[in-house]
Formats: sequence, C-alpha cells, structure tokens
Amino acid sequence: MESLKGLLIHQLIYKETDRDLYYRIKDNIRYFKSFLTDKLGYELIVRSDFIRLLKIPGIPDFSMGVQVFQSGREYAMFMLLLIFLEDRGKEEQFLLSHVSEFLLTNEIGEEYDWTNYTTRKMLIRVVKYAESIHLLKVDDGSENDFITDETQEILFESTGISRYLIQNLSEEFTEHTLKWDEVIANLISDHGENGVHRKNRVYQRLLLSPIVYRGDAPGDYEYIKNYRNSIEDEFENYLGWKLHVHKNGALLIPPDRETGIECFPSSKALSDIILFICAEIRQRLDTSFYQLSTEDHINLSMDDFNHLVMDVRIRQLEGFSKEYREMSEERFFSQVLEEMERFLFLNIQDNTITLLPLCGKITGMYYEDFAIKGDQNE
Repeated sequence: MESLKGLLIHQLIYKETDRDLYYRIKDNIRYFKSFLTDKLGYELIVRSDFIRLLKIPGIPDFSMGVQVFQSGREYAMFMLLLIFLEDRGKEEQFLLSHVSEFLLTNEIGEEYDWTNYTTRKMLIRVVKYAESIHLLKVDDGSENDFITDETQEILFESTGISRYLIQNLSEEFTEHTLKWDEVIANLISDHGENGVHRKNRVYQRLLLSPIVYRGDAPGDYEYIKNYRNSIEDEFENYLGWKLHVHKNGALLIPPDRETGIECFPSSKALSDIILFICAEIRQRLDTSFYQLSTEDHINLSMDDFNHLVMDVRIRQLEGFSKEYREMSEERFFSQVLEEMERFLFLNIQDNTITLLPLCGKITGMYYEDFAIKGDQNE
C-alpha cells in the first residue's frame, strides 16, 4: 500500500535520491500494477534510474496544477524548458544563459525581458521546480543570485529524464488548426464512452479530484452509483480510502493523518477559515437566508460572497493565526476565493460565485469554551 502511495504522491521516484522507495516500488509492482493499468488506465514507466507513473486526470479542474507557479507565463516557461532539455543527454552540462537565450527564441509568441526583476524571479521558480522533480541538477552557482543580477551564471546538469515528461499527442497541430481545448481533450482519457474508457476516467477523477459532481458528467456519476461497491473495494484494498456517494456527488475520503497527500481540511490555518465559512453557509441555508437551486447550488454576486467572508472574518478573527489576523481584507478574500475554487467548493463565472454542494459536506466551529490565550497556538 505504501509503495503505491509513493507512486501517487511523487512526480517520479529518482533512484539517486530515494533509493529505498525506488526498490520498494520495483519489488512490489506486481501487487498493484493491475489497479494502475486496468482500473486507472495509467502507464507505468520503469527505468534503471527512475520510476514514473503517468498520471493524467479524467477531467482537468482547478484543484490541479503546479502549486508553486503563480502565472500562466511560468507554465509556458516550463514547457519551453522541457523542450530545451529534450536535446540534452544525461549528465550533459549547460548554463542558465543557454536556457534564457533559448526562451528568447521561442516560437509561441512569448517575450521575456531578463532585465526585469519579476521575469527573472519567474524563471528561477520554474528552474527550482524542475530541480525538485529531478529534471536537472545545480553543479555550480546559486539560483537566487540571478534574481538580483541578470549577469550571474549557474551551471546545470541534465538528468536525461525530461523526455519522459512530455506527453505525445495522437495527431499534429499546426498554426491554423491549433485549439487548446482539443489539445487537452487529447491528453485526457476520454476518447470514447465504451466501458473501459468510462471506467478509467471515473477512477482517475475520483483519485485526482476533490469531488466528482453529478452535474459535471452525469454518466460518470451514474457509473459510480451503479458500481460503488466494487469501486470502494478497490480503493479501500489498495489505498485504505473510503468512497462517499451523495445525491449530488461522490468523493474519496482518506484516513485521518494521511501523510504526503494534499487533503482538505489540512493543518493550514486557511483550512480552518474555510470550515467556518462553510458552517456559516449551512446556517444561512437552515434559516432560509440562502436558497438552493435545482442543482443544489447557491448563486451569489462577488460582492455578496465578499460580505459573507468578511462577516465570518469579523466574528472568528480572534481565533485566527497572527498571519490572517493582520492580513489585509483584500488579500484575505483573495486567498479564501482561490483555495475554495481549487478544492471545488465554488466556481467563478464572470461576477457570479456558485457555491457547490461540497460546502455542505464539511464544516467547522470552535468549542463553546474556546478562549484565546495570547499566541499559544501560532
């Protein structure tokens, strides 16, 4: 079970830095390979220096992505870096200036000004992320020096792994036919509605998404309802996770204190804040202040949702960590909005916030005798 979780948690397992996990997975693959290939439809890549599980989502959503990236430009930089590394062999060295020059000659219309502090900082975030997933190593120099001075050099070494991260498409896209929604459709496993494709997509969505809503794909939800016993048996046997099926969605619940997997709620202070907001939403529903739509949604304007969040902030402020007590209202609201969207508590369309059924699944509040005693919980 722990070997399988290791595959799910990590982008890849690099033997040089995680030798024990590498061999543990390699020795136990036969026990869970059928779950990965038959149920999830995933490809498992095993090489002499690394192991990688190619995890493609059934349907992409806001809960996915590289958390350290702060803008779409960083994703573009990362893809260009992958292309740059694809021509570098294992242990081949190169300089940061080689990367920055390559990015300047890209064919996707991106323009980079390395004299700009923010642009340099973006590039270093991308490089550090590539280093964290073992695509390259730093042989000499410091990434942070480049942030303050664009003339600083860093010597890197390619691990040769980058070529295994680029997903091949089933057809070529030209300048005249390129549509990114078509590209995404080619990357996910929804190439048909036969039993195998639907089964794979359902298992992928349950594994990688916080929740599978009935309204997003009714056929997937019906599949979960019809096969809930076998689906739950699979996830419980291999991962120890429970399947919860409700009238408007289905989700997997890991055991308490599951390590290495991002769950909600977590130990982060922002999780507590969102629990308080969900409790307030439930209370307003119970008192008929809010009304559910036929899809079990609550539609609010951005201003109304802001008022809701600020009402909770005012009432619960003394229990927040110092960071959130002192944070500006604008930043506080922005962080709440982003986190709730990421975990599919809500979605945003123009100036309308749609509160989704997960808001009613998880709530939280302080004990009645809760008292603030300085900063003892910080």
